[in-house]
Amino acid sequence: MRFDNHRVVVTAAGRDFGRTLAIRLAELGAEVFLSARGLDAAERVRDEIRERGHQKVHAFACDLTDPSSIREFASGVARHTDRVDLLVNNGSRWLEGPDLLSATDADVIDTIASGGTGTVLTVKNFLPLLLNSDKPDVVTMVSTCGTAGHHRSDAHDAFYAAKSAQAGFTEILSKRLRPQGVRVISLYPPDFDNPDPLSEEWETAPRESKDTLTAQSLVECIVFAVGQPRDCFIKAFHFEQV
Repeated sequence: MRFDNHRVVVTAAGRDFGRTLAIRLAELGAEVFLSARGLDAAERVRDEIRERGHQKVHAFACDLTDPSSIREFASGVARHTDRVDLLVNNGSRWLEGPDLLSATDADVIDTIASGGTGTVLTVKNFLPLLLNSDKPDVVTMVSTCGTAGHHRSDAHDAFYAAKSAQAGFTEILSKRLRPQGVRVISLYPPDFDNPDPLSEEWETAPRESKDTLTAQSLVECIVFAVGQPRDCFIKAFHFEQV
């Protein structure tokens, strides 16, 4: 599938999988509006994409723990376009440590706010632009930590809480936005390999049944789901953990 007629928003795209997704969707023809907590990080990714010949990319600062920053991000995008076809909620702070006492109160607040509150407010502020699209999709990168009974990650309890918040939000959002034609798609990956999409490793990473899930496969899941006819609502992708 090509994304030539898609206008795409990707949060937390300054590094890791957000950067990967912004680069790959731009290569597929999308106009990309990417954010990072720091503007410098967002602009670095924007420049990487432009250097590869894709000029339709815009960089913004957005702190997902700050409601005013989220509003400013959405307003900034609205100054460039009257619609958003795909919103990717990629942002959520990782917090490691299976010991509840290992994190400060500030770490706990930041983790839950970025993943939980940040996701809700991002969808809320971009919903008017999504409703202006004839093909609106919301994709959220949750985690196996957001599935009931999961306990295999070394993530902190606060990270589990943030991912459970995302899972509950997207579950109800899928039902409530369907009458308006908005598809809500959630991915629940375990830990996965994320080779640099601009490196040779992107093309050579092993992807057999014995191998760890790759970012390549996650990108392909998103492209597949978004590319389906509008009567096909794929709610979630769940993955076996090696």
